[in-house]
Amino acid sequence: MIRNVTSAVACLVFLSACSPGLPRGVSGSNLEAALDDGVGDPNTCVLIGQAGSGKLVYRYGTHVICGQAWPSCQGADLTTADAQLPQVARSRSSATLSCPTKPDGSRSVGWATGPVAGHDDLVFVAVMEGTTAPPGMIVAEHISKALQMAGF
Repeated sequence: MIRNVTSAVACLVFLSACSPGLPRGVSGSNLEAALDDGVGDPNTCVLIGQAGSGKLVYRYGTHVICGQAWPSCQGADLTTADAQLPQVARSRSSATLSCPTKPDGSRSVGWATGPVAGHDDLVFVAVMEGTTAPPGMIVAEHISKALQMAGF
């Protein structure tokens, strides 16, 4: 039993050492604080991943929020931040989109995606949904400021 636990711990340490991390000089706690100040909302998800591969580097928001399907604002399709990350990682294209999530317009979603400024190897996907969710263009501005404050 102890040998199994020791093996499992060693495996986890090995795997975590292989996973991508934040750039040197950027701490997860500073990034979280900057995002809390800039976009902090229970219905917010910000994912940072490696360009090309889409491997997750950082997640702000719960797995539930990041996995929640919202309108893509490009037709009738629904999508999630988790599903968007690999696509943005491959294309490295920027987008800011907004649209209602309720037929009466009482709730909306704002999407912002693109490369992380100054880091050609990183991309981000951000989504905010709610009664006061800003448009995608404003989400992108808030994310950009938060990343700068965090040391990117």
